[in-house]
Amino acid sequence: MTNKLNQRENYPTLAIHSTDNSFCFGYRKNNNLESDEFYIKKFDNDLCNNLINDLNKFISIENLQKINKLSVSIGPANFNASRLIVVLARTISQQINCPLDSFSSFEIMAKRISSKNNIFTNKKSFWIYKKLKRKGFIAGKYEIFHNEKTPSDLVIRETVLPKVVKELESKELFFEAIYNDKEDLKELLNLSNKNILNSNINSWKKVLPLYPISPIN
Repeated sequence: MTNKLNQRENYPTLAIHSTDNSFCFGYRKNNNLESDEFYIKKFDNDLCNNLINDLNKFISIENLQKINKLSVSIGPANFNASRLIVVLARTISQQINCPLDSFSSFEIMAKRISSKNNIFTNKKSFWIYKKLKRKGFIAGKYEIFHNEKTPSDLVIRETVLPKVVKELESKELFFEAIYNDKEDLKELLNLSNKNILNSNINSWKKVLPLYPISPIN
């Protein structure tokens, strides 16, 4: 097992992601972006059963057993979908004995949002928010760092996990959360591969869905 972990970058990565109205699978072999494969589907009436069926359509049992890195988004997104994909990811991670990474949906979209809005200043922070149906917002805070080896590469750190806030501070930078299935799935694979050295095979135990409010909101 030690040799397998030390050579983790030479093995396939599986990503599982969900938004407010869809769920997605992504697959990347040997950290090669050209090998990316995606499966994106809108919710239907039986997400619980169809999630497993669609995973089986996307990846064979043989290839699933070869996965050496698994990554999942934990929300905030659709409550039931976040809960189901986290349970699925934890189960796969435990069964095939591979590390599991988790990232908030806002952290996954943070780099895309910062690039779109031309936020390139080192150590500049901004918030991503989602307006609630009733009162208030869900908001997370993110800070930009430049990679010392490749300054053009933006590194985004989540400094405040998405939480419920009553109001948005006018002095801060705020951008509305906008899901993008394919782009966010790519970034989830990127984040997972960059986090290779920080993973362990028991990491699934700490991965839980993130949803700051009750499902009825």
